Amino acid sequence: MLWTNSVQYRVTVRWSDLFGDIEGQFESRQNAEFLAGVDELTAAERASVELAARLAAAMSRSVVLHLDMGVAVEGTIMDATPSWVLLREGPRDHLVPLNAVVGVTGLPDRSIPVGAIERKLTLGHALRALQGERTKVMVEAPGVRFRGVIAAVGADHVDVLEDSGRGRVAVPFRAISRVMSV
Repeated sequence: MLWTNSVQYRVTVRWSDLFGDIEGQFESRQNAEFLAGVDELTAAERASVELAARLAAAMSRSVVLHLDMGVAVEGTIMDATPSWVLLREGPRDHLVPLNAVVGVTGLPDRSIPVGAIERKLTLGHALRALQGERTKVMVEAPGVRFRGVIAAVGADHVDVLEDSGRGRVAVPFRAISRVMSV
């Protein structure tokens, strides 16, 4: 009877160890799969974040915008949409189309979803606001500058009435690197 109990104990211990080992492997595999899933979801979420959402999260924060015309503008983000960002540098405001931005320094890792209204605000909307205020501006594109007031805003271009007396110049939106208050 003693011998039977001792064999039964050893068999029970071995089975118990075996099941414990299997459970440990299972838990380890589950944890690894969970962590891989978290990494995958994090990467997928990060891949869906737009630059405009990171710019919106940096509202009232100082950043540096590197523009396609080879200049960098440092200032405070005042507004941001998927089409443009408004940066204040001292007394000057810079309206910059996002397609003219080649890099941004100083953005936080976090983002704020861009609202439905902001999604509808195009560069044309911002330029029409400047036109209504008769604000003196400098419209810059790579290699060229036009100084004056905005005379008209079309579907895909802006007319600048130049201070130089040369008249109106039409500048396509796609060519604009920034519109700066002067």
